[in-house]
Amino acid sequence: MEDILFDAAAGVATITLNRPDVLNSFTRSMARQLREALDRVRDDPSLRAVVLTGAGRAFCAGQDLAEAMPREGERPDLGAIVRESYNPVVRAIRLLEKPVIAAVNGVAAGAGANIAFACDIVFASTAATFVQSFARVGLIPDSGGTFILPRLVGLHRAAVMTMLADKMPAEQAREWGLVYMVTEPDALIETAVGTARQLASYPTRALGLIKRGFNASLGVDIEHQLAVEEALQREAGETSDHAEGVRAFLEKRKPVFTGT
Repeated sequence: MEDILFDAAAGVATITLNRPDVLNSFTRSMARQLREALDRVRDDPSLRAVVLTGAGRAFCAGQDLAEAMPREGERPDLGAIVRESYNPVVRAIRLLEKPVIAAVNGVAAGAGANIAFACDIVFASTAATFVQSFARVGLIPDSGGTFILPRLVGLHRAAVMTMLADKMPAEQAREWGLVYMVTEPDALIETAVGTARQLASYPTRALGLIKRGFNASLGVDIEHQLAVEEALQREAGETSDHAEGVRAFLEKRKPVFTGT
């Protein structure tokens, strides 16, 4: 059975973590397959948005501990696992200049939670829970957790989430700004894919440049960011979609964006 399922329709790629018997926990193989799926979206101009979800009753329970257990008295190099598996996935999500939507259908724990939070928009079902489980096993948040969480919820709330390591229900995650919308379980995928199709009809290059601008803004001063905005706006202004948007506005009609 493939660890990742990939489906493409109407400009949207749906990527499903597919190890439901172990709550879609990550192995090196699954991380590699996820990265390859994201690269496939990057390289296909017909795919203009992504939905990332999980099979079964979980989104992702984080690292498969069976793969990270000590063997013959030797402790695994967890830093190597982070470098080889999780860092490339987070980079692929953040550097993909197309919208990535997480549809969190169940538990999202550890790296699973932080990969969801690395996405551009997060939907969650009422059955979803989020937990920064690292401290429970004497570890720190990885998969961008120490970077993303304080920026999403503030330093004190990030400390509460990671040090107490309590489960957070979907509605609280929405109240804290970690989730955009909470739906009933049977409406989650339809809602997320519907939003992805809406975004796939938008000017893809502009959305990608917005994302690039957000990435560049983290940890720089205002003067640097103003220069970034100038360069990105120049690039956006040269796209076909910008010209179409202006024509449609002047002609009082709905624009037809092509993603170029």
